[in-house]
Amino acid sequence: MIRRYSALLMLPLVALVATGCGQIEQAASDAADQAANAASEAVSQAASDLANAAVGEAVKQACAPIRDGSIGAEEQQLLGGLVSAADAAGVPAEITGPMSQIAESGDQIPAETVASMQKACDDYSAG
Repeated sequence: MIRRYSALLMLPLVALVATGCGQIEQAASDAADQAANAASEAVSQAASDLANAAVGEAVKQACAPIRDGSIGAEEQQLLGGLVSAADAAGVPAEITGPMSQIAESGDQIPAETVASMQKACDDYSAG
């Protein structure tokens, strides 16, 4: 009879231990999910920071030849070579549009296109 009571007393203890293990397992699973989410966010942020840095560098290179407002043949050729790279890097169209027009304009580079690109470069740098 004591054995029977002992067995009956053990059932709640086993149930309590099983419940505790389930809670520990859930806590471990939650912690693993949180770690995975944090890692994913960190990777995403790093990728975003890298992309922004690449765009910033591409804008810097694209805008350098027109800073003084005069475009020579060398600078025009340089801009022509940078257009596709700037597009691929995600440089805003407000910069790449005039850039492309300057590169394709031949000997007669429109002053308003140069001014438009200068303004776009200044706006980008200020923002």
